[in-house]
Amino acid sequence: MKVILFGATGMVGQGVLRECLRDPGVEQVLAVGRSPVPQRHDRLRQLTAPDLFDLSSLEGELRGFDACFFCLGVSSAGLGEAAYRRLTRDLTVSVARLLARIAPGMTFVYVSGQGTDARGRAMWARVKGETENELLRLPLRAVMFRPGFIQPLDGIVSRTRLYRALYAVSSPAFPVLKALFPGSVTTTRRVGRAMLAVARDGSPRPVLETRDIDELGGGARGASSSPRAR
Repeated sequence: MKVILFGATGMVGQGVLRECLRDPGVEQVLAVGRSPVPQRHDRLRQLTAPDLFDLSSLEGELRGFDACFFCLGVSSAGLGEAAYRRLTRDLTVSVARLLARIAPGMTFVYVSGQGTDARGRAMWARVKGETENELLRLPLRAVMFRPGFIQPLDGIVSRTRLYRALYAVSSPAFPVLKALFPGSVTTTRRVGRAMLAVARDGSPRPVLETRDIDELGGGARGASSSPRAR
Protein backbone atom coordinates (compact mmCIF):
# COMPACT_ATOMS: atom_id res chain seq x y z
CA MET A 1 0.00 0.00 0.00
CA LYS A 2 1.26 3.48 -0.91
CA VAL A 3 0.10 6.47 1.14
CA ILE A 4 0.10 10.25 0.73
CA LEU A 5 0.24 12.15 4.02
CA PHE A 6 -0.59 15.84 4.42
CA GLY A 7 0.27 17.51 7.73
CA ALA A 8 3.06 15.16 8.79
CA THR A 9 4.65 17.86 10.98
CA GLY A 10 1.53 18.32 13.13
CA MET A 11 0.72 16.31 16.22
CA VAL A 12 -1.75 13.96 14.56
CA GLY A 13 0.32 13.73 11.39
CA GLN A 14 3.43 12.80 13.37
CA GLY A 15 1.54 9.91 14.93
CA VAL A 16 0.14 8.78 11.59
CA LEU A 17 3.58 8.92 9.96
CA ARG A 18 5.07 6.86 12.77
CA GLU A 19 2.46 4.12 12.39
CA CYS A 20 2.80 4.10 8.60
CA LEU A 21 6.55 3.59 8.80
CA ARG A 22 6.12 0.87 11.43
CA ASP A 23 3.65 -1.04 9.28
CA PRO A 24 5.39 -3.53 6.94
CA GLY A 25 2.38 -3.41 4.63
CA VAL A 26 3.05 0.22 3.76
CA GLU A 27 5.36 0.27 0.76
CA GLN A 28 5.81 4.03 0.60
CA VAL A 29 4.75 7.23 2.34
CA LEU A 30 4.80 10.54 0.48
CA ALA A 31 4.76 13.41 2.99
CA VAL A 32 3.47 16.59 1.35
CA GLY A 33 3.74 19.94 3.10
CA ARG A 34 5.15 23.42 3.18
CA SER A 35 8.13 22.26 5.23
CA PRO A 36 9.94 18.90 5.44
CA VAL A 37 9.71 16.48 8.34
CA PRO A 38 12.92 15.64 10.24
CA GLN A 39 12.53 11.86 9.85
CA ARG A 40 14.58 9.90 7.35
CA HIS A 41 13.43 6.46 6.24
CA ASP A 42 13.91 4.34 3.15
CA ARG A 43 10.11 4.18 2.66
CA LEU A 44 9.56 7.90 3.21
CA ARG A 45 9.59 10.43 0.38
CA GLN A 46 9.03 14.13 0.91
CA LEU A 47 7.46 16.69 -1.37
CA THR A 48 7.76 20.32 -0.33
CA ALA A 49 5.04 22.52 -1.85
CA PRO A 50 5.06 26.22 -0.89
CA ASP A 51 1.50 26.66 -2.23
CA LEU A 52 -0.72 23.74 -1.28
CA PHE A 53 -3.65 25.38 -3.06
CA ASP A 54 -1.97 24.73 -6.40
CA LEU A 55 -0.50 21.25 -6.78
CA SER A 56 -1.26 20.96 -10.50
CA SER A 57 2.42 20.98 -11.43
CA LEU A 58 2.99 18.04 -9.05
CA GLU A 59 0.28 15.75 -10.40
CA GLY A 60 2.80 13.23 -11.63
CA GLU A 61 4.25 12.90 -8.13
CA LEU A 62 0.78 12.21 -6.68
CA ARG A 63 -0.21 9.39 -9.01
CA GLY A 64 -0.09 5.72 -8.11
CA PHE A 65 -1.13 5.97 -4.46
CA ASP A 66 -3.83 3.98 -2.68
CA ALA A 67 -4.76 6.39 0.11
CA CYS A 68 -4.41 9.95 1.32
CA PHE A 69 -4.37 10.78 5.03
CA PHE A 70 -5.23 14.48 5.36
CA CYS A 71 -4.07 15.55 8.82
CA LEU A 72 -3.41 19.18 7.94
CA GLY A 73 -5.34 21.71 9.99
CA VAL A 74 -5.25 24.93 11.97
CA SER A 75 -6.82 26.10 15.19
CA SER A 76 -9.77 28.46 14.82
CA ALA A 77 -8.46 30.55 17.74
CA GLY A 78 -7.82 34.10 16.59
CA LEU A 79 -9.10 33.51 13.06
CA GLY A 80 -12.20 35.01 11.47
CA GLU A 81 -14.62 32.68 9.74
CA ALA A 82 -13.47 33.58 6.21
CA ALA A 83 -9.81 32.92 6.99
CA TYR A 84 -10.60 29.70 8.84
CA ARG A 85 -12.84 28.48 6.00
CA ARG A 86 -10.09 29.13 3.45
CA LEU A 87 -7.47 27.20 5.44
CA THR A 88 -9.85 24.41 6.40
CA ARG A 89 -12.57 23.77 3.84
CA ASP A 90 -11.10 25.40 0.73
CA LEU A 91 -7.63 23.88 1.07
CA THR A 92 -8.86 20.39 1.95
CA VAL A 93 -11.41 20.29 -0.87
CA SER A 94 -8.88 21.67 -3.35
CA VAL A 95 -6.48 18.80 -2.63
CA ALA A 96 -9.28 16.23 -2.62
CA ARG A 97 -10.64 17.39 -5.97
CA LEU A 98 -7.22 17.01 -7.55
CA LEU A 99 -6.83 13.50 -6.16
CA ALA A 100 -10.38 12.58 -7.21
CA ARG A 101 -9.51 13.57 -10.75
CA ILE A 102 -6.23 11.69 -11.02
CA ALA A 103 -7.10 8.74 -8.76
CA PRO A 104 -10.88 8.27 -8.50
CA GLY A 105 -11.80 5.75 -5.83
CA MET A 106 -8.76 6.53 -3.68
CA THR A 107 -9.30 6.29 0.08
CA PHE A 108 -9.25 9.82 1.53
CA VAL A 109 -9.24 10.10 5.32
CA TYR A 110 -9.95 13.57 6.69
CA VAL A 111 -9.27 14.50 10.31
CA SER A 112 -12.28 16.53 11.37
CA GLY A 113 -13.23 16.68 15.05
CA GLN A 114 -15.74 15.57 17.64
CA GLY A 115 -18.75 17.87 17.57
CA THR A 116 -18.46 18.70 13.87
CA ASP A 117 -21.82 19.84 12.52
CA ALA A 118 -22.49 21.84 9.35
CA ARG A 119 -25.49 23.38 11.14
CA GLY A 120 -23.75 23.83 14.47
CA ARG A 121 -23.50 27.05 16.42
CA ALA A 122 -19.71 26.98 16.74
CA MET A 123 -17.91 28.42 13.73
CA TRP A 124 -15.26 25.68 13.57
CA ALA A 125 -17.93 22.96 13.73
CA ARG A 126 -19.86 24.49 10.82
CA VAL A 127 -16.77 24.88 8.64
CA LYS A 128 -15.55 21.36 9.30
CA GLY A 129 -19.08 20.09 8.67
CA GLU A 130 -19.15 21.88 5.32
CA THR A 131 -15.76 20.33 4.52
CA GLU A 132 -17.03 16.84 5.32
CA ASN A 133 -20.09 17.30 3.12
CA GLU A 134 -17.97 18.49 0.19
CA LEU A 135 -15.62 15.53 0.51
CA LEU A 136 -18.43 13.00 0.68
CA ARG A 137 -19.75 14.26 -2.65
CA LEU A 138 -16.48 13.58 -4.46
CA PRO A 139 -15.71 10.30 -6.30
CA LEU A 140 -13.40 9.22 -3.49
CA ARG A 141 -13.67 6.58 -0.80
CA ALA A 142 -13.87 9.42 1.73
CA VAL A 143 -13.91 8.72 5.46
CA MET A 144 -14.26 11.39 8.14
CA PHE A 145 -12.38 10.95 11.42
CA ARG A 146 -13.93 12.85 14.34
CA PRO A 147 -11.57 12.36 17.27
CA GLY A 148 -12.12 14.07 20.59
CA PHE A 149 -9.17 14.29 22.99
CA ILE A 150 -6.04 12.74 21.47
CA GLN A 151 -3.19 11.83 23.80
CA PRO A 152 0.18 12.29 22.06
CA LEU A 153 2.50 9.33 22.61
CA ASP A 154 6.04 8.32 21.61
CA GLY A 155 7.54 11.76 22.23
CA ILE A 156 5.12 13.49 19.86
CA VAL A 157 4.21 17.08 20.75
CA SER A 158 1.77 19.61 19.37
CA ARG A 159 3.15 22.60 17.46
CA THR A 160 0.53 24.83 19.13
CA ARG A 161 1.73 26.31 22.43
CA LEU A 162 -1.70 26.28 24.04
CA TYR A 163 -2.24 22.62 23.13
CA ARG A 164 1.23 21.68 24.40
CA ALA A 165 0.40 23.18 27.76
CA LEU A 166 -2.98 21.44 27.83
CA TYR A 167 -1.47 18.04 27.04
CA ALA A 168 1.29 18.50 29.59
CA VAL A 169 -1.26 19.19 32.33
CA SER A 170 -3.74 16.51 31.30
CA SER A 171 -1.33 13.69 30.41
CA PRO A 172 -1.04 12.31 33.97
CA ALA A 173 -4.83 12.19 34.16
CA PHE A 174 -5.24 10.34 30.84
CA PRO A 175 -6.20 6.96 32.41
CA VAL A 176 -8.89 8.72 34.44
CA LEU A 177 -10.17 10.65 31.40
CA LYS A 178 -10.25 7.42 29.41
CA ALA A 179 -12.23 5.69 32.13
CA LEU A 180 -14.69 8.57 32.55
CA PHE A 181 -15.08 9.42 28.85
CA PRO A 182 -14.25 6.27 26.84
CA GLY A 183 -16.08 7.59 23.79
CA SER A 184 -14.12 10.84 23.66
CA VAL A 185 -10.48 9.86 24.28
CA THR A 186 -7.93 8.13 22.06
CA THR A 187 -4.20 8.29 21.24
CA THR A 188 -1.98 9.23 18.32
CA ARG A 189 -1.09 5.55 17.92
CA ARG A 190 -4.68 4.47 17.59
CA VAL A 191 -5.55 7.25 15.17
CA GLY A 192 -2.68 6.22 12.91
CA ARG A 193 -3.50 2.53 13.08
CA ALA A 194 -7.19 3.24 12.46
CA MET A 195 -6.33 5.15 9.28
CA LEU A 196 -4.27 2.21 8.05
CA ALA A 197 -7.12 -0.16 8.86
CA VAL A 198 -9.57 1.97 6.87
CA ALA A 199 -7.20 2.26 3.91
CA ARG A 200 -6.54 -1.48 3.93
CA ASP A 201 -9.96 -2.92 4.71
CA GLY A 202 -12.48 -0.11 4.28
CA SER A 203 -14.67 1.64 6.82
CA PRO A 204 -17.95 0.44 8.34
CA ARG A 205 -19.38 3.94 7.77
CA PRO A 206 -18.26 7.23 6.20
CA VAL A 207 -18.07 9.13 9.51
CA LEU A 208 -16.13 7.62 12.41
CA GLU A 209 -16.39 9.00 15.92
CA THR A 210 -13.76 8.62 18.64
CA ARG A 211 -15.03 5.25 19.85
CA ASP A 212 -14.94 3.87 16.28
CA ILE A 213 -11.41 5.19 15.76
CA ASP A 214 -10.24 3.74 19.05
CA GLU A 215 -11.67 0.30 18.22
CA LEU A 216 -10.26 0.23 14.67
CA GLY A 217 -6.87 1.36 15.92
CA GLY A 218 -6.71 -1.18 18.72
CA GLY A 219 -5.30 -4.00 16.62
CA ALA A 220 -1.65 -4.68 15.92
CA ARG A 221 -0.34 -2.48 13.12
CA GLY A 222 -3.88 -1.28 12.49
CA ALA A 223 -5.09 -4.65 11.16
CA SER A 224 -8.84 -4.77 10.67
CA SER A 225 -11.48 -7.16 9.44
CA SER A 226 -14.10 -4.52 8.73
CA PRO A 227 -16.01 -4.91 5.45
CA ARG A 228 -14.92 -2.50 2.72
CA ALA A 229 -17.17 0.52 2.39
CA ARG A 230 -18.76 1.38 -0.94
